[in-house]
Amino acid sequence: MDNHFHLLVKTYPEKMIEDEKVCESFEKYYKGQRELLKGQISYFKHKWSNLSEFVKELKQRFTRYFNKKHNRKGYFWADRFKSVIVEKGETLINCAAYIDLNPIRAGIVEKPEDYRWSSIGYIFGTGDRDNFIKLEFDFNESLTEDEKFLYYRKFVYEIGSMDLDKGAVIKPEVIDREEQKGFEITKTDRMLKRTRYFTEGVFLGSREFVKKNFQRFKDKLKIKKDKNPVKIKGFDEIFSFRFAES
Repeated sequence: MDNHFHLLVKTYPEKMIEDEKVCESFEKYYKGQRELLKGQISYFKHKWSNLSEFVKELKQRFTRYFNKKHNRKGYFWADRFKSVIVEKGETLINCAAYIDLNPIRAGIVEKPEDYRWSSIGYIFGTGDRDNFIKLEFDFNESLTEDEKFLYYRKFVYEIGSMDLDKGAVIKPEVIDREEQKGFEITKTDRMLKRTRYFTEGVFLGSREFVKKNFQRFKDKLKIKKDKNPVKIKGFDEIFSFRFAES
């Protein structure tokens, strides 16, 4: 949001984290820039199972990025983060819906999935690239991931249509259009979401074209590390490079 963010995070006790998982996560995080020593595994188990450490690192990294971009120094966040423990079941899914409906309540968008920085917007727009979002509600185990998302999307629309005196609601005509489609996500819907690559991509074309131009303008873009082209789902052999891969 404009001045805050919400996260719904599931944490695991460090005793449940396997050594192999630590090694895998370390490699993904540092991408070969550091070597994991055997004696460090217990340290990272503790670090990566600690919510305070997670939020601290997230906020520090963003502060460094923002200060560098805007040539400023000092603190960025006003206070320590607030956290609550959420019970599974009805409470959990309502909490998730509350977060995804924040942009609606604030009058930023008309449909929850139109806000790309939300979970529902990310799944809708990317098909949950990299399996980043977990819909771990009390679903029937036989449901596919698409069916789970369809159920959750209907739930969010139902809650979002209610006037709870907490801001804007999803308009009735928007609800009607989605109900007529059975809340199904059509190929057209997904294609429209992905057209942002055509307006936000720095380079767009074949993999080789994007890589070649990235190297050409790397210094001017002030990017130190190499970045791989991102394939645009729904298009054959079209890749993009953007500053933020979200």
